[in-house]
Amino acid sequence: MASADLRDELLCSICLSTYTDPVMLRCGHNFCRVCIDRALDTQDESGVYSCPDCRERFQERPPLMRNIALRNIMENILIIPPTQMETGICCTYCVDSPVPAVRSCLHCEASLCEKHLRAHSKSPEHVLSDPSTSVEKRKCPVHKKILEYYCTEDAACICVYCSAGEHRGHRVEMLDEASKKKMEKLRNVLQKLTTNRLETAERVQCLEAQRRKAQEKAAGEAERVTALCTDIRRRVDDLEKKVLSEISRQEKEESLSLSALIHQLEIKKDELSRKMRHIEELCNMTDPLTVLQEPDTGDLCDPEEKGGDEDTGGHDKQLHDGDDLDVAVISHTLHTLCEVISGIRKGIYVEGPADILLDVNTAANYLLISDDLKTATCTERDQNRPKTSKRFQYNQVMSRRGFTSGRHYWDVEGSRSRWWRVGMCYPSIDRRGRRSLIGENNKSWSLWRCYNQYSVRHDSEEIELPDKISSNRVRICLDYEAGQLSFYELCDPIRHLHTFTAAFSEPLHAVLCVYGGSIKILGCKP
Repeated sequence: MASADLRDELLCSICLSTYTDPVMLRCGHNFCRVCIDRALDTQDESGVYSCPDCRERFQERPPLMRNIALRNIMENILIIPPTQMETGICCTYCVDSPVPAVRSCLHCEASLCEKHLRAHSKSPEHVLSDPSTSVEKRKCPVHKKILEYYCTEDAACICVYCSAGEHRGHRVEMLDEASKKKMEKLRNVLQKLTTNRLETAERVQCLEAQRRKAQEKAAGEAERVTALCTDIRRRVDDLEKKVLSEISRQEKEESLSLSALIHQLEIKKDELSRKMRHIEELCNMTDPLTVLQEPDTGDLCDPEEKGGDEDTGGHDKQLHDGDDLDVAVISHTLHTLCEVISGIRKGIYVEGPADILLDVNTAANYLLISDDLKTATCTERDQNRPKTSKRFQYNQVMSRRGFTSGRHYWDVEGSRSRWWRVGMCYPSIDRRGRRSLIGENNKSWSLWRCYNQYSVRHDSEEIELPDKISSNRVRICLDYEAGQLSFYELCDPIRHLHTFTAAFSEPLHAVLCVYGGSIKILGCKP
């Protein structure tokens, strides 16, 4: 018992094993150097250090003082074999002084030291085991005999009487043999668990890498959108300043012109008032001679001014006709806002073909293509189109032009038909056979509606979409350089369904495949 108590005192409270290179904190508690270093490392981030045992706090990371005395104790006392120290079982026959036992005899129900073990009987009935204080556990609870066998049918340890009694006829093995077989099975299980754990760890690493990639992509997109919006605000602010400056310039120019004309008219008004007063004075005179000696009233007007009224009137008319600001110049300046908006649109999606138009030369004979080349309708009437290498055997039709670069999106609206597919494909796709359907080969990608279940397909591999899709409108987005083809449900808000990733090597054409009902292309937008 004393040995067990001593061993408890030599256990590190962190790893619960005997000390390895013991060190001591200022509070007096001891730990393995590696254990306390790790514990203090976890406290570095908070900057608050404390003893794992007494929780005494330190202002800074405490120094580790090597406990030489404890190290010497470990080296000198722990030379006793661990099994002896751990069990604390002494030899039954060493009565004068306790000697640690090395084996126990289940038949004799005694523990033996090295000396008494050499003199012990080697008969088969004397079964030896590791030192044990509970010999009763090694005996049959019914017959009180040693458990020597293992019944594989009942998975039970039995004695010799059990094998001849209730376990008669059962397959029985020796304990050692059964134990070896079970350990072999356990090793196999351990190997499988180890393999599964490694695979799980690799999966975790992949998911963590995927998460970091998603976070980096989100951060990049957020930065791009922030830069785009900042540029928009700057451009709009500059345009506002430019337009307001033009309005102010025109207002000042018009104001100066009108002020000059007003000044001229004020002078003319004063001159006319003077002449009017002179004429009034003549009219009030009583001396005929004075009145007659004055020039004619018509002569009182300046001949040069006779045309002045007309000129002034013409100027007034000109001013009246142009009394508003020059809205043409202002409108021209504001028109640059369209360029800003166009730049914004290009920053989001690069415009490709003006529209997606269906190529009748590829349409199957049981597809009716609308006059505007936007809608494909399943029909029971054979269209009797000529058989060519471009024409699909099954109810599919491809767009006229393909995309070889840039980012684009287009929307489709499908009827509540039995099933339809939409997607994109290479022009080298097969036109005949089951493998020619989009999604059933390595040259096409599709979203498939089968009754009310939606899935995505590529190279005959199907991924079912778990969420219910309520809208019959779908958006297809292509980023050719990034190698991404995405499908969205056009609901409020728009919902992402799936994204294919591939290294595109050919032009990509839109494809419609419909059995029952119709599919309509709503547009290709920048």
